[in-house]
Amino acid sequence: MKKTDLRVIKTKNILYNTLIDIMRDKQFEDIKVSDICEKALVNRSTFYAHFSDKYELFSSYIGSLKESLLIELDKNKSITNSKEYYMELIGLFFNHIMEKKDVYKAIMRQNRNSIIMDMVYNAFSEDITKRIEMEENNNSEIPANFVATFYIGAIASVGMEWLINANKNNKKEFLKYLDILIPDNLDKH
Repeated sequence: MKKTDLRVIKTKNILYNTLIDIMRDKQFEDIKVSDICEKALVNRSTFYAHFSDKYELFSSYIGSLKESLLIELDKNKSITNSKEYYMELIGLFFNHIMEKKDVYKAIMRQNRNSIIMDMVYNAFSEDITKRIEMEENNNSEIPANFVATFYIGAIASVGMEWLINANKNNKKEFLKYLDILIPDNLDKH
């Protein structure tokens, strides 16, 4: 087993945090590696020892954000029906957004790219598809990936809407609205 070098982890975290900090005020396309290095107090040679360019840095960070979201979603184990599963999934997503609110806002505010939505969609797709395929009595005529795609759109959109308008509606209100919108008989498709 390969031992993880704590200096590498520390350097990467400094670069990740610096990139997100810069993205609060500047669009990703306008950020230079020199901007990141200067603000992070890291030599360019150190940067290039870990990443080939700012795109690889950003991609790596998004990968770590996705992993943290998957860990959060994996807490959704003891749900007995589909409605409870989706309600818990949304609640866990809201918790992840709140825990990393500054990151989500920095990426979304100045950067109109879809990378954050792609990351959220991929994480949800993995979790939902895994759950549907694990169900013992899944006699549905609808393929798991289709069901996953259907619900992912709603969950991700509601989560991002909540992030953008968190000061207008609190988490409880959003979950109350979703509880009304999601039918009780989801298991009978």
